[in-house]
Amino acid sequence: MDIEGLKRNSLGFWEVVDKPSDQELSDYYTNKYYQSERANYRKSYPEEELDVILMKVSQRLHEVEKVRGGDQKPGRVLDVGCGEGFALAEFQRRGWEIEGIDHSVEGLRTMNPDILNNVEQGNVFKLLESRMHNGNTYDVVWLNNVLEHVTEPLDLLKSLRKLIADEGVLVVTVPNDFSELQETLLAGGEIPVRFWIALPDHLSYFTSDSLKSTATATGWHCHSVLADFPIDFYLAHIGSNYVVDRENGPHAHRARLMLEQLIGNKGDERANRLYEALADVGLGRNVTAFLSPA
Repeated sequence: MDIEGLKRNSLGFWEVVDKPSDQELSDYYTNKYYQSERANYRKSYPEEELDVILMKVSQRLHEVEKVRGGDQKPGRVLDVGCGEGFALAEFQRRGWEIEGIDHSVEGLRTMNPDILNNVEQGNVFKLLESRMHNGNTYDVVWLNNVLEHVTEPLDLLKSLRKLIADEGVLVVTVPNDFSELQETLLAGGEIPVRFWIALPDHLSYFTSDSLKSTATATGWHCHSVLADFPIDFYLAHIGSNYVVDRENGPHAHRARLMLEQLIGNKGDERANRLYEALADVGLGRNVTAFLSPA
């Protein structure tokens, strides 16, 4: 398979051929990303969507606690690319010492201004380097939809090992792109293009399998992978296909929120068993890996 502008890495993920510089990326996220409501970031959210956002954070925190062991006390967390700060705010609520870094604090200023003092703005890579140089370590390092944005994801994963404390956990969430479902929909004509290719926002594209192989190759042990709701299912039916007819998008989104709430209301453990099974068969719009140093 040949895709203009992309190549397949030997570890299975797809990556852009002509990569921007770190400075170009820093300028892009500082000056444009949050201010123009790129990706999933918004100036405001309806209550039901906020509920689902916090529910997803809770589910991932539950998995972190399983990996660390149920008797572990709250520790220290670094959120790399903390965005709007929902995860950091929940960690703080649970008694954790929180720290975040991001190219921009615009999203945080809008959604969680109370934790602005816990977040440093600047070039994320330089901020990470300074923490490594200073010998900082964390019980949890959190990367929510960050790895797909960086020019060298392998280098980032290798470097993050220096920041993980003994028995610490790295949590990595990425879009599940170039999945078997997506390629099947494209081959069958249900979708006309690979809509998930989003340059310059996304520079690398992972599935559950390629994320695991990439983690292993960079010195991590993968404890588990969780998916989230497979909204791509709606693309298999012409009446709900939001790529062919964008007017279907809000309806699919509302249905996803309702179903995620129904699943999440059964409790974090039961919901995570379902999401782990979905990831295992390659489904889910995003996938989250829970890693520790190998």
